[in-house]
Amino acid sequence: MSTFRYHTDILARYPDVVGGVILAQGITNGPTPESLLVSYQAEQEAVKERIGKTPLSQLQSLEAWRAAFRRFGVDPTQYRSAAEALLRRLTKKGDIPAINLLVDIGNMISIRYALPVAVIDAQAVQGAITVRFADGSEHSSMLGKSESDHPEPGEVIFSDEAGLVVARRWCWRQGEESAAQANTTAAIIAIEAHHANGRHDVEAALTDLQELLRKYAGGTLQVHVLDREHPATL
Repeated sequence: MSTFRYHTDILARYPDVVGGVILAQGITNGPTPESLLVSYQAEQEAVKERIGKTPLSQLQSLEAWRAAFRRFGVDPTQYRSAAEALLRRLTKKGDIPAINLLVDIGNMISIRYALPVAVIDAQAVQGAITVRFADGSEHSSMLGKSESDHPEPGEVIFSDEAGLVVARRWCWRQGEESAAQANTTAAIIAIEAHHANGRHDVEAALTDLQELLRKYAGGTLQVHVLDREHPATL
């Protein structure tokens, strides 16, 4: 099973980052069952009501992600964090379509806590996934993009040990190869925060994720909370 870790250079520049990671094995993916779809729709309505007319940039968790993007040279109004992009779609278009069980569970928790949740097919990566600064040699093919490209030097990425970029601009967009598919049976699920109450929110989100995964996907789950003192899953 692949693991997840933060590079020391990331922790030096972002000492307050907190990551929650679930290593899931023997899980079942596929179409989202009706009972979960009902809950997902209810969650979307509740989130829209809770946010109301508040600008997304004023949500504490998203404000912190915007600041993190700026610190590695990315305009967060041009490239929005995955959580902000989801909430922007929800508040402007009214709903987020279902994709598959694992992705929908991740998106449901992402909008609940306004934090990015990455669901990565563990079979698509080699060795550990490291959150690190890119040197520009890495290769990526992002979801929704047909061409392969390279991250900018200094950009924060998720990368495996073969140089495959699992996510660009930290939590902007996930790689095509690592996205959860219908036949995914092992996954790395990561949720991250930079804001003052980040640890509390990450731990609450992990609890919710575990409950949903056990109910709908089965398998065995290993849960970790990562920070400056605990930079890697074991």
